[in-house]
Amino acid sequence: MQGGRLLTVLVCLASTVALVNAGDPYFFYTWNVTYGTASPLGIPQQVILINGQFPGPNLNSTSNNNVVINVFNNLDEPFLLTWSGLQHRKNSWQDGVAGTSCPIPAGTNFTYHFQPKDQIGSYFYYPSTALHRFSGGFGGLRVNSRLLIPVPYADPEDDHTILINDWFTKSHTALKNFLDSGRTLGLPDGVLINGKSGKVGGNNKPLFTMKPGKTYKYRICNVGFKSTLNFRIQGHKMKLVEMEGSHVLQNDYDSLDVHVGQCFAVLVTADQVAKNYYMVASTRFLKKEVSTVGVMSYAGSKVQASAELPKAPVGWAWSLNQFRSFRWNLTASAARPNPQGSYHYGRINITRTIKLANTKNVVNGKVRFGLNGVSHVDTETPLKLAEYFGFAEKVFKYNIIKDEPAAKITDLVVAPNVLNITFRTFVEIVFENHEKSMQSFNLDGYSFFAVGSEPGTWTPEKRQNYNLLDAVSRHTVQVYPKSWSAILLTFDNAGMWNIRSENWERRYLGQQMYVSVLSPEKSLRDEYNIPLNTNLCGIVKGLPLPTPYTI
Repeated sequence: MQGGRLLTVLVCLASTVALVNAGDPYFFYTWNVTYGTASPLGIPQQVILINGQFPGPNLNSTSNNNVVINVFNNLDEPFLLTWSGLQHRKNSWQDGVAGTSCPIPAGTNFTYHFQPKDQIGSYFYYPSTALHRFSGGFGGLRVNSRLLIPVPYADPEDDHTILINDWFTKSHTALKNFLDSGRTLGLPDGVLINGKSGKVGGNNKPLFTMKPGKTYKYRICNVGFKSTLNFRIQGHKMKLVEMEGSHVLQNDYDSLDVHVGQCFAVLVTADQVAKNYYMVASTRFLKKEVSTVGVMSYAGSKVQASAELPKAPVGWAWSLNQFRSFRWNLTASAARPNPQGSYHYGRINITRTIKLANTKNVVNGKVRFGLNGVSHVDTETPLKLAEYFGFAEKVFKYNIIKDEPAAKITDLVVAPNVLNITFRTFVEIVFENHEKSMQSFNLDGYSFFAVGSEPGTWTPEKRQNYNLLDAVSRHTVQVYPKSWSAILLTFDNAGMWNIRSENWERRYLGQQMYVSVLSPEKSLRDEYNIPLNTNLCGIVKGLPLPTPYTI
């Protein structure tokens, strides 16, 4: 019995699926995380497998489904998975980052239970511990629309996930040792498409096959570490239809700049001569371009793809203009029946402005990164657990980061970086990039409106240039060299949430922070209680759980 409803559950043993006859359905999975050997760039190396797969299995769900994943950690060190883009409404316990969860000890298991509540879209999951992401453990995560809510395009013939990423041939352990010793990672060794690299004219087995005349949906996610990747398909247009949970105006693109952590969904029609075609993914904004190809085949064709590849765009002004072309589809519904445009974010008064400048400095002879002069370090007791048990003052201090960076930052404070934000306030966050490199930032627990991005330094007068009508609601935003990007959102999701650089080298070395959004009511209406199966570590290990919230 649960909530007075009898659930009839059919459970299978491997990737387990359950059917429920009342309420929102439950889907059960068992994932075994192990080391294995693969040769993504032709060199055998240790990778992280999920159920023997590299990349891991695609997680296919529907809005409001209950997803239950029992993760067995068969590695020789602690491990966590995070679900990039899922908002985990009222439930930061399931976010799977160091500030909210104790890692899964080696040789044990932990069961995640979350609901992509009122969400649709294209996302991915990946390991959040150490540099495990550099060895794999990532996979596609899609949340489909419920049948009663139509999508603004015809059902495609099929729906595929394309994971693109830069890649290093050294193990995650070796790369971690580099960073811990003060060295940098340098340029990536290659680029992968769904865990494989290809060469023009090589013996490339088709990654996807299309029937002539049919239209297919491709979800393209950059699951890499530091590189913006440009994705294009030889001879084919890509019609952009969805981006990180939002339906967008459907423009056609020859290529797309996909920044680290971002996902785009496009429609591609097999309307060309029936033969093979190359998909191309290449790095952008690096001193040296690195690229790979994969084959998309027309059914029944044995004609090889042309060796003449479509060229990548040049310069970041092109990328900025493409970003500005992305617009929210105001008349389409997303996860809810009401049109997206019924939420008039541009008419809400801003109650607080937070300006975050990326910072780089040397601390004790080693490079560290930060925000506004604070370089985050993870704590043995996760921040959320310390706060929930009433021990916050023993683990961290709130608000050592200021809402505005100092005019000149000469030193980095190395400490847990947690900012209080008042529940249900409408906040403006400006990311400032004073460096010559491309930056990309993610906010867990929310979607926000990316309303502006321009070269130079942000001032309040720049608000005149904001898109206050149809900016796309999403969870990542890129910041171009010597530029700024601004986002707007309501902090209405109680919990502890991570803001981080999607450049994993910078994130590991401190360019991240947490926002604590506490409901003054301490009510189940605003936040769920700690799950009974939560691992407890640090100073809360072995303690009884606090008095639970009630309605």
